[in-house]
Amino acid sequence: MNGLTLVLISFAVLIAAYLLYGRWLVRTWGIDPNAKTPAYRFEDGQDFAPASRFTVFAHQFTSITGAGPVTGPIIAAMFGWLPAFLWMLIGGVFFGAVQDFTALYASVKNDGKSMGLLIERYVGKTGRRLFLLFCWLFTLLVIAAFADIIADTFNGFNKDNTQNTPGAAAASISMIYIFIAMAFGFFIRKTKPSEGKKLFIAVILIIAMLAAGIAAPIYLNAAQWRYVVFAYCFIASVMPMWLLMQPRDYLSSFLLLGMIAGGVLGVIITNPVIQAPAFVGFNVNNQPLFPILFITIACGAVSGFHSLVSSGTSSKTIANERDMLTVGYGSMLVEVMLGIVSLIIACSAAKLSGTPFQIFAGTLGGFFNLFGLPQNISVAIMTMCVSALAMTTIDSVARIGRMSLQELFINSEDESGEPGLIAKIISNNYIATIITLALAYALCLAGYTKIWPLFGAANQLLSALVLISLSVFLKMTGRKGWMLYLPMTFMFIVTMSALLISVYNICLKLINNNFIFMVDGLQLIIALALMTLAVLVAKHCGHELVKPGLQQSYSK
Repeated sequence: MNGLTLVLISFAVLIAAYLLYGRWLVRTWGIDPNAKTPAYRFEDGQDFAPASRFTVFAHQFTSITGAGPVTGPIIAAMFGWLPAFLWMLIGGVFFGAVQDFTALYASVKNDGKSMGLLIERYVGKTGRRLFLLFCWLFTLLVIAAFADIIADTFNGFNKDNTQNTPGAAAASISMIYIFIAMAFGFFIRKTKPSEGKKLFIAVILIIAMLAAGIAAPIYLNAAQWRYVVFAYCFIASVMPMWLLMQPRDYLSSFLLLGMIAGGVLGVIITNPVIQAPAFVGFNVNNQPLFPILFITIACGAVSGFHSLVSSGTSSKTIANERDMLTVGYGSMLVEVMLGIVSLIIACSAAKLSGTPFQIFAGTLGGFFNLFGLPQNISVAIMTMCVSALAMTTIDSVARIGRMSLQELFINSEDESGEPGLIAKIISNNYIATIITLALAYALCLAGYTKIWPLFGAANQLLSALVLISLSVFLKMTGRKGWMLYLPMTFMFIVTMSALLISVYNICLKLINNNFIFMVDGLQLIIALALMTLAVLVAKHCGHELVKPGLQQSYSK
């Protein structure tokens, strides 16, 4: 098998999925192009901020993509390329893209409410609190895993203490990006330039930032970069959307789309031979294909985290309901393509070493040598691009984690009375952010390799809970929801199995006296909490789903 064949098959499947299945969902559920979206009705300059279709697509795509489509397929290649390839196509089209679009759709149709508040409306206050607590614990894992990957990738020193120039240059570009993005956001806010002018300025800024970062690399070790990354998370969590996240995601989208296009073009030109076997076995390195494959490849197939972005930030910036298909369904299909390119790169490389980001950037950088770009520059740019995937995820997750914790302590719509002193303190933007980041940092010290299995299982379990909740929404508003039933059942079984395996392995460490409380103990507590919360959320949502005569009059 060769890489070109896999790329062509993927293109055909994904384009057909968007034109046929995606548009069928829109026709089945219905949209109103003339409706005034929540972004306009509740515009506040902070979270609700209407934006163009491409700007919202850029935010959604860069936020959901993260490290998953690069990391997951490379790790899952241990089972062979065929299981990973099939899962990304099937999961992406029928599981992931459907979930992302439905979460965005439900939120826009309900005043831009997050998944937790949607559950309160259609399931009840208990379901809301359980789900928000689950979401908050999950965001801790996401921040911890991605922050550690970024820190290791930005590490300016190799294991032999020599300088890692590509990583240091990528770090420098990323830091410049933050300040330029804020200036760009302020410029857009004040001058409101046309899309053409905004695009032209963005391209010039990107070229200038790449040149400046490569010319002046920043050499810090991984521990120092962790502090920097968490400081950035704090800033991103409390700043207005228009000032940092929207312009940063807009700028980053060109890099990421260019990286995907470059990867696809490189595969087409070089047509690499897939070195890895199509199938290795059902058990590899004491890891069973079921359920490990389905939690290892998350963002490239289906990811519960995506629903938090769809309903937490993107739904508050949608300017027209017609944009929802491109933003919700389309962005996921582009992410699937990135996952497949990552799989091809991993399975065609003769030798794999370093973090998944370094493997991907090194191999893809070699493709760009075909166009005359020097190896050191191309690797630095590619390292920055893949690091931007994680940077644009953790800033969104930090914000979502802060909002989830706040919503836990904010009175719901039908509750009266003033919140208590503790609730007021924790509901403060800064306090909620500090609590979230402090616990995420403690988890981060374990390293992403130890966190990733638990993160993957929790992520996919979140997907199952979201699909169950969205099924309730569809039924209560008189819309067909049968297309969600198989995905939600499959993902619930997969993820509960994976969490049981994680708990079993941690308990073995306790028995063998290899148990470290701040690493293994914290993971065990979170795993057990996630499983308990998942069962309770599924019970509440499932009860509403099977209740007869569920449709309500407030469908929109």
